[in-house]
Amino acid sequence: MKETQKGNVVGRRVLKSVMNAIVGKEQVVLRVFLAILARGHILIEDIPGVGKTTLAIAFSKALNLEYSRVQFTPDVLPSDVTGFSVFNKETGNMDYTPGAVICNLFLADELNRATSRTQSALLEAMEEGQVTVDGTSHLIPQPFIVIATQNPVGAAGTQLLPDSQMDRFMVRLSLGYPDHMDELSLLKRKQGKTLLDLVEPVITHEELEQMCNAVDAVHVNSEILNYVVTLINKTRTHPDIILGASPRASIAVTSISKAAAYLQGRDYVVPNDITPLFTDTLAHRLVLRPGAEHENITAVKILNDILNSVKPLRIS
Repeated sequence: MKETQKGNVVGRRVLKSVMNAIVGKEQVVLRVFLAILARGHILIEDIPGVGKTTLAIAFSKALNLEYSRVQFTPDVLPSDVTGFSVFNKETGNMDYTPGAVICNLFLADELNRATSRTQSALLEAMEEGQVTVDGTSHLIPQPFIVIATQNPVGAAGTQLLPDSQMDRFMVRLSLGYPDHMDELSLLKRKQGKTLLDLVEPVITHEELEQMCNAVDAVHVNSEILNYVVTLINKTRTHPDIILGASPRASIAVTSISKAAAYLQGRDYVVPNDITPLFTDTLAHRLVLRPGAEHENITAVKILNDILNSVKPLRIS
């Protein structure tokens, strides 16, 4: 079977397994999986109780990933995340004790309740797949994904994540409340059961790594690349944006579009792979001018206007 066709089939099985625990949020689940295939990290911003943690654990089960979780509070230390060194009297050396981030899928629950110093402990892990403790670097097993959750800014005990950290998340998503029928289905499904028990392992993390390699190999022609750069440049010159999208954002848009093509059984990217994912990939990276929100100007609205202003490519 052709690798992209195999990805389409296996990908559907993964999504179906995860959806046993998450009711009625197909598009959010799909975008999380696309980011995982594109080797990206995911930020989920929402109110408590809508299934953010369940979503992360469901993916760890479906993908057979070694999972670790830290519930972030102001007293969590950087060493809780990265690990620490302990002096070994017998050898005279400093022995490394791994932190919670040494895993395949790390759930940073309510990350914006931690101190800035602890939040920053994740930066090297997210960008380079390693942590440095006492001058020694320690590799994190691959694949490695961070799924961070945060409560809306302004909720008790929260603070803004720094722009440098926001830029390292490939997508920012929100689950939101379920509609009436989905919530009814959730209650019926949960009768006497734990929803996560319904999630079946689908692939090994070695097979996931093979899928990620196949996504890396998806072709993006020069016209598509030019289309991405044109869209990104529009964010840097827009009068309502004081901090536009970085080159890291260009890479993120391209990478997640390759994952979208792969899951649809193609080994090349078309514009329709880009447009549905554009706002989820970029909105959290932009800083708007002061007062913009009071004028009902949002990053999502600006990005949709940018999409409409750039002539779509005719590539199929």
